[in-house]
Order: sequence, then structure tokens, then C-alpha cells
Amino acid sequence: MASGTGQFDTDRESLLVELVDGDGFAVGSCSVARAHHRPGRLHRAFSVLLYDASGRVLLQRRADVKTRFPGLWSNACCGHPAPGQDVVGAATIRLKEELGTISDTLTEVGVYRYRALDPLEDQEENEWDHVLVGTLTEGALQPDPAEVSECTWVDPAELHAALTAEPDRYTPWLLGVLEVARPELTRDG
Repeated sequence: MASGTGQFDTDRESLLVELVDGDGFAVGSCSVARAHHRPGRLHRAFSVLLYDASGRVLLQRRADVKTRFPGLWSNACCGHPAPGQDVVGAATIRLKEELGTISDTLTEVGVYRYRALDPLEDQEENEWDHVLVGTLTEGALQPDPAEVSECTWVDPAELHAALTAEPDRYTPWLLGVLEVARPELTRDG
């Protein structure tokens, strides 16, 4: 967790992630850093989408000190469960760390598998990404500046249009995560 001063209480890059095979079954573990070193090793991750009562989705701009894809807009929260850790439990903890809040309930709606090379670093995402959704009904956001530089609520249809028009402003997984969570908003026609 970050201390709020930009210094992590734990070196997140040394934490273990769960490696998985092409069907999502656990096959071992390694450090976050090793999993993301090119070529990236397929590992379990999660992406959280939070909605408000009117259906808007919460976006965060990743802090400039983030190891991968800094400064880009993304979903509310991302992370990696420890080997054997419950995905929803891990996501709930990470949501509190990054945004100072939790959703009433997080529900897994599917998996998005993707690979993405970070153009600024010699690192690669190769993730079996569990997509979780929740509704934030009360409580103020308190983003950790070591994780999040800003937040905004966006209409999902407007977000899809922006992702199509300016994809380089967003993390490479965001569109796929949205498609898993709300496919009716991202279909052509």
C-alpha cells in the first residue's frame, strides 16, 4: 500500500502473482516484476469498473510514478491477487488502497485476456484479467496520489467514442474490459 507520500510501504514489484495457463488454471507464481518483463508471462489480474447510480463509469488517471502505463486514463482500479487469493477479496483491498473507498458489492462478469507492450518501458502485460463491476453509492473518493493523479465520472457511450477517437490516452486493456462488462455499449451499429 502507498503511504500517501508516493512511497510504498511494500515494494509492489516484488509481490507474487499467480501464473496461469491458457485456460486460466494456476501453474505457478513469480514476482510482479518478472511477470511483466518482456516477454510477459501469463498471470492472473483483475480490473474493477465502478458505476454510479446514473450509470456513469469511474475513470482514474494513473499516477506518473506508476511502473506501467503511467499518466493514462483507466478503469477505477487494477491489480493482481496473490497466488491462491480470492479475486474479489483482493480487488476490494486494492480498491481501498487506490481510491480510499469500496463498492457495496463487486461481481465478476467475465475474463478479458490480453497482451500489451508498454511503449515507454521494456515491459509487457500478459494477463488473464478478471473483470469486476460494482456500484459506488456513497462515500467520497480519496485517491492515493502515488496511484491516481485524478478521477472523473463518464457516460459509458461517451467513453467508448473517446476510446475510439483517442486510444493513446487510455490504457490498452480499458476497451476490452468495458466490452466484457457492458457489451451492448461497444458493439458496432
